[in-house]
Amino acid sequence: MSDNEETPENRLRKELPEEVPATEPDVTAAPDVTAAPEEKQPSLTGRQRLVKGLWPPRITRAQLIVAVLLFGLGFGLAVQVASNSNSDSALRGARQEDLVRILDELDDRTQRLEDEKQGLEKQRDELENSSNQAEEARKQTVEKEKQLGILAGTVAAQGPGITMTIEDTKGTVQADMLLDAIQELRAAGAEAIQVNDVRVVANTYFTDSGKSVSVDGNKINAPFRFKVIGKPADLEPALNIPGGVVQTLEKEQATAAVERSNKIVVDALRAAKRPDYARSPSQ
Repeated sequence: MSDNEETPENRLRKELPEEVPATEPDVTAAPDVTAAPEEKQPSLTGRQRLVKGLWPPRITRAQLIVAVLLFGLGFGLAVQVASNSNSDSALRGARQEDLVRILDELDDRTQRLEDEKQGLEKQRDELENSSNQAEEARKQTVEKEKQLGILAGTVAAQGPGITMTIEDTKGTVQADMLLDAIQELRAAGAEAIQVNDVRVVANTYFTDSGKSVSVDGNKINAPFRFKVIGKPADLEPALNIPGGVVQTLEKEQATAAVERSNKIVVDALRAAKRPDYARSPSQ
């Protein structure tokens, strides 16, 4: 049998494909890259982390404004507490009768303010309810004019009050002592005051003049006599409080005698000054 003869084996060999030689994959070796070891960070303590988080501070404008406001509030509270402490310490050393007298004086001042409030409310109601409001307003205007005249010293006044006579044989009484007496009397509700022959008004001033005292440029000599219109129960205690006018004068070897009276006449007058520029609308 020849080789060219088609046998089953030859037929089978033709049908099967020739084997493809296996080839190895082209694998390029990657360079051996080794990562550098990370540097080890030093561990921080809790306190160091806290300091690092707080410093340097990061302050916004709003935080700065709040800080300034809180500082101002704290400063004000500190001043208030300090002033209250000083007042408390001064009262803590006072005697019981002195504290009672101070409390009574405060009650009297509160009552005077309440009376003034009620009087103003009464005037308002009268103006609102009066059938003839123009006539009522005129009456109140005339009454107000008299009151202002008394305060300005242009009209005489009379009423209950006190007299205080200061004897100064040593010549130790000075202008500031008399001024302190005037201020105490005004604070106690004095409505009209006269010292010797001089009417005391809002702009009255006291000066030392040699061994005597001048009131608004008018020289006065001891004994100094105060005539004061007001509520006697308020005026006399105001002069006799501990460390007040009477005790101060006694320390200077002067004496002060205070007497109450149901009728005090204040007749020293001040000339009414004509204003230089102000005019009423009718003129």
